[in-house]
Amino acid sequence: MLAAAHTTPLDQIDVSNWHLMQNDAIWPYFERLRKEDPVHYLSDSRYGPFWSVTKFDDIKAVDSNHKAFSSERGGIGLLDPVGDFNAPFKSFITMDQPKHDVQRKVVTPVVAPKNLAQMEGLIRERSGRILDGLPVGETFNWVDRVSIELTTQMLATLFNFPFEERRKLTRWSDVTSMPGLSQEQRQQEMQECLDTFTRLWHERRGEEAGFDLLSLLMHGEETRDMVNNPMEYLGNLLLLIVGGNDTTRNSMSGGVLALNQFPGEYDKLRDDTSLIPNMVAEIIRWQTPLAFMRRTALQDTEVGGKLIREGDKVIMWYVSGNRDEEKFDHAHELKIDRPNARNHVSFGFGIHRCMGNRLAEMQLRIVWEEIMKRFEHVEVVGEPKRVLSNFIRGYSELPVRVHPRT
Repeated sequence: MLAAAHTTPLDQIDVSNWHLMQNDAIWPYFERLRKEDPVHYLSDSRYGPFWSVTKFDDIKAVDSNHKAFSSERGGIGLLDPVGDFNAPFKSFITMDQPKHDVQRKVVTPVVAPKNLAQMEGLIRERSGRILDGLPVGETFNWVDRVSIELTTQMLATLFNFPFEERRKLTRWSDVTSMPGLSQEQRQQEMQECLDTFTRLWHERRGEEAGFDLLSLLMHGEETRDMVNNPMEYLGNLLLLIVGGNDTTRNSMSGGVLALNQFPGEYDKLRDDTSLIPNMVAEIIRWQTPLAFMRRTALQDTEVGGKLIREGDKVIMWYVSGNRDEEKFDHAHELKIDRPNARNHVSFGFGIHRCMGNRLAEMQLRIVWEEIMKRFEHVEVVGEPKRVLSNFIRGYSELPVRVHPRT
C-alpha cells in the first residue's frame, strides 16, 4: 500500500477508501496530497466528484467561511442525500445561519461550565468503579470494558436515558456511519431510535425543565415542537449521540494505543501526571476521531490556489490537517508535552466547532487521572481492530492487560 500511494496517478488518489482507514494505511496518501496537491480534485468516486482539502490552514479557511461553504446544502457526509433516512439528517450541524445558531443555543447549556463542574464528581466515581472492576492478570477488550461503557454511561446521563438500555445509544451512533448496512436495516434501526425518543418525549411532557439534552429540547422556545418534525428531531438526536460518543470513546482507546506505541511518552506521563491535560489534547490530535467534514460551495471560491465552483463538494480532512508537518513537528508521533497540542482541527473551526469539546476533554482527563492512580501500565497485547469507516476513526477491539501500581 505504501508503494501504491506513490505510484497511483495523482488524479486517481481516493482518500475516501474506507479500507485504507481500517488498515491504518491512509497516511502516505495524505502525505503525498499535502506535498503535491493539497487541494485535490477527484472526478470519479463511489461518492461522485469531490475536492479533498488536506492542509491545516486550508481546512481552517474553509471551515471558518460559512458564507461561501454550506453545511445545509449537501450535509456533512460524503454521501449525497437520498431519502429521509440518509444523510443529511436535519440538525443544527447541517444548518446554515441563522437557523444554526438558534437551535445550537438551545442545547448548549448542557455543557455550560456550571453543569460540567456538577458532572465531574459523577464522571470520576464512574471511572473509578469501571477501572476497579477490570480483571487484573487477564487479557480483555479495553474498547468494550472501558471506552464504550464509560461514554455510554455518560450519554445516558446527558439524555436522561433509561440507564439499563444505554447500549442502544452506542448502537445507534455506530449505525449512522457504518458502511455495508442495507438501506432497509439502517432505516429500521433509525426508526427504532426515533420511536424510543418520541415515546420519552411524550412521557416527560409536563415535567419541570432540567439540564439534560432531551429536556432542553422539549422546553426550548425554538425546539419545543421539534417532535412534530420527525426527521429534524432524529437528526438532532443523532448529532448529539454521535458527538457525545465518538470523540471520547475512540480517543480513550486511541490514547492507550498511542502510549504503547510511544513508550517514552508513557514514561514521561508516569514521571509527571500534571501533563495529563495537555496529553488529552495531544491524544485528540493524534487520534482525530472524526476524519472529515463536508461542505458544499455556495459560490465560486479560491482555496489553496484552486478554483472551487459553486455546487462542488468539499471534504475537509481533519485527519490530514492534524498530521500537517508544517504545523506539528514530527506530526505522526505522540508527544504528550507538545507545546501546540491544543491547536488541532479535531473539533473544527467557526460556527460549527464542536460544542461538547470541553466535556470530551474533561472525561478524558478524569479517566487518565484515575488510570494513573491505579495502574503502572495498561499494556496493549495484540493488534487493535479498527472500525470499517472513512468518517469515524475508531476501534472495535483493543486487547490489553492492566498492571496495578505497586
